[in-house]
Amino acid sequence: MKITIIGAPMDLGAGRRGVDMGPSAIRKAGLHDMLRRLGHEVVDAGDLFIHISESLEVKEPALRFLDEILTSCRTLADKVEEAALAGRIPVVLGGDHSIALGTIAGVCRAAKRVGVVYVDAHGDFNTPDTSPSGNIHGMPLAAAMGLGDPRLVGIGPRQPMLRKEDVALMGIRDIDPAEARLIRDFGLAAHTVRHVDEIGMKAVVDDCVARATRDTDWLHVSFDMDAIDPAYAPGTGTPVSGGITEREAHLAMEILADSGKVRSIEVVETNPILDNGNQTGQLAARLIASCLGKRIL
Repeated sequence: MKITIIGAPMDLGAGRRGVDMGPSAIRKAGLHDMLRRLGHEVVDAGDLFIHISESLEVKEPALRFLDEILTSCRTLADKVEEAALAGRIPVVLGGDHSIALGTIAGVCRAAKRVGVVYVDAHGDFNTPDTSPSGNIHGMPLAAAMGLGDPRLVGIGPRQPMLRKEDVALMGIRDIDPAEARLIRDFGLAAHTVRHVDEIGMKAVVDDCVARATRDTDWLHVSFDMDAIDPAYAPGTGTPVSGGITEREAHLAMEILADSGKVRSIEVVETNPILDNGNQTGQLAARLIASCLGKRIL
């Protein structure tokens, strides 16, 4: 495979500082060498320039740092599109999950119909009307599917960028009440951690892959490190106990790799300030390797 790594050190969409150092932490964990040992060609496009929150003013409390996030996501979309059209696999390192708007916009420019497996402790299905915080990292999936502020919804080449039948949400366990109603009313396929407990990770991922690849020409994987239990991934800004295990996370990535259809990946919400010896950054790098073909034998 030909892979382009793109760093998106965004923390304007989150409520805590530090996640802007996530791309460096994942690189420091040896990501490039892991991928090259698999035989892949790796090019690193560096990091986007993103303003720090201390230099900015919050103009809209319900959409914190909206203008700056949109500007950065448009730049990210350009880089993702460029890599995708060159036949390369964009691997985007976050940064908070608001960058998903840029990544998805970029792949939607390169593909006619995109399927997404979205792994997260949270639904990221808030709108400005339902969000209790105004943090945009809780809104990207809703916006990509046509819900929320028109400025977020309109970032891509079409509206909505994603069809609900092509998206599967997995690993959720911490959902705001209004957000939960919105997910149910919208009819989004959402596998909670209870589903993982009841039927097993393999069955859950098989269903997600089937949904995201049935009628699409592109499979995107969006993986938030807070989907994993903080016992294994402590370095994340919104940890929630009771998450999936490290081994379950690898199994999910391995099954995605087995599909042979993964065309882009983003791994977000690694916060080195809150980590223990880069434990979370190292796990993020290994998970990317698993999604791109690393096997035990």
